[in-house]
Amino acid sequence: MGSFFNLVLNENMKIYRRIRTWIMIAILVVISFLLPFLFSLSSGSEQPNVWEITTIVMTVSFFLNMIFVVVIAADSVAGEFSWGTIKLLLIRPWKRSKILLSKYISVVIFSLFTTTLLFVATFLSSNIWFSFDGGSTGMTSGAWNDMNYTLMLLLLKYVELILVATIAFMVSSVFRSSGLAIGLSLFIMFTKDIFTALFNPERYEWMKYLIFTHMDLSGYLNSTVGPAGSTLVFSVSVLAAYYIFFLLLSWFVFKKRDVSS
Repeated sequence: MGSFFNLVLNENMKIYRRIRTWIMIAILVVISFLLPFLFSLSSGSEQPNVWEITTIVMTVSFFLNMIFVVVIAADSVAGEFSWGTIKLLLIRPWKRSKILLSKYISVVIFSLFTTTLLFVATFLSSNIWFSFDGGSTGMTSGAWNDMNYTLMLLLLKYVELILVATIAFMVSSVFRSSGLAIGLSLFIMFTKDIFTALFNPERYEWMKYLIFTHMDLSGYLNSTVGPAGSTLVFSVSVLAAYYIFFLLLSWFVFKKRDVSS
């Protein structure tokens, strides 16, 4: 267990010792502090409260967080092949499964860190420029108070983030290309809603079983009925099936990968 912990620690060191990682983290912090200030300048006499402005800013800036996590996930495995360090990694006394798992865990840890940092920085900045007694923008559902709505939205957004990051990790493992992993993941991020609109699951039954339809679970905060009458349990089940498939495919290809060439 200790050796595996050291393996995970080593993978985390690979992430945080690179300058680009700290640049991405700095951008997230700056955006989180800057947006509430800009919203305070443009708000009228009746300003939203702290939780609602946190929700608004998180909704806007979370896409940037997803992109940064995708970059880290895409480079996790493909980078070893690009740098030529994969052979040095595999000759060590660790099974390939543990190596791949340590890389994935390091990506998850990074995603948790940036998501938490984004929320904390946004919440602190919102406290500076707004109050808890502010007005209401009507964003939240009557079934939720403002704090619970914000935290649940953050959780559901993180589910989408970890799915996109897992796709990037899978493509990185299968095709050994960080560029392809980033490009495909970003394509899914920005076109899933368009794809769902073109092939409405109300008309096309098969769309209910595709990952695009269920990646954004935030609709369930305001309604118990999802796309084409889906329930939250059904949506989560579909996402879980794809999630397991992506991880198994990554494991199978990485375990069988020939690195002699």
